Parts: sequence; C-alpha cells; structure tokens
Amino acid sequence: MAHTPINHPARPIYRAIGGLTGLYLVVFGVLGIITSAGNEILAQDDTRVLGQGANLGFSLLCVLLGLVVLVGTALGRNIDVAINQWMAYALMVISLAGLAFIRTDANFFNFSIFTVIAVMTAALVLLMAGMYGKVGTEDEAEAFQKARLVL
Repeated sequence: MAHTPINHPARPIYRAIGGLTGLYLVVFGVLGIITSAGNEILAQDDTRVLGQGANLGFSLLCVLLGLVVLVGTALGRNIDVAINQWMAYALMVISLAGLAFIRTDANFFNFSIFTVIAVMTAALVLLMAGMYGKVGTEDEAEAFQKARLVL
C-alpha cells in the first residue's frame, strides 16, 4: 500500500512545480558556470549567483540535477515521482552537508547560508511534487481512499 495519494486532483500543478524547480536548478547552474568561468572548479571565493555562493563545481552539479528533473518531468508516468523524491533527498543531503561545513575548508561548493536555504527549499518543493504527483489506475486510487478513510 502506497503512503502517498494516487491521482491527486492537483497532480498536474505539482508536476509543473517540479519542472519549474528543475528549470531553476538549470538556470542557476548556467549562470553559475558563466559567472565562475576561469576560476578553479571548487574555488572558495566571493562568487555569487542570484545572491547565493557558488563555484564551477556546484554550478555543474545543479545543471546536471536540474536536467535530470526536467527529463523526469517530461517523461511523466511516475518516473517523475521517483526522480523528484530521490533528487529531493540528494539535495537535502547536499544542503545539510553545506550547512555543516559552511565555515570550514571543507566548504567545497562555496555555500553561503542563503545557498543552504535555497537548496533546502528546492529539495522540499521537489519532495512535495514527488509525494502528490503519483498517477495510478482508478482501482488503486479507490483502494488508497478506502485505506485512508479507515485511518
């Protein structure tokens, strides 16, 4: 039994929100690549993109993760649900690691506190999109509703 709603009425909106989050990651990454061109890949300097600390390595990672989310959104068929959830978990780990190492030499991605907040927000939005975007048959949706009403 799934623990997330099946055929939620707002699932197209959640799918679009997931796609917009992927687009944000790509745009941030591309702007970061442009801004940090010529720097070392894991430079720890004052480079800022959209008010967030960034470097070439983090920008490339954002482009990659954003493209994966966009491909998942384009494919749909619950592939986007799985991708959104796993990317959300990955971004949460990256965000918390960035927070843990923000004022140390281990701050490889040049995070600022605003970067941590933005990445965690993107992760939570992707998790929400993954939780409410699941599509299934009418029988699966009915079984979910009956199980939910019992609780």
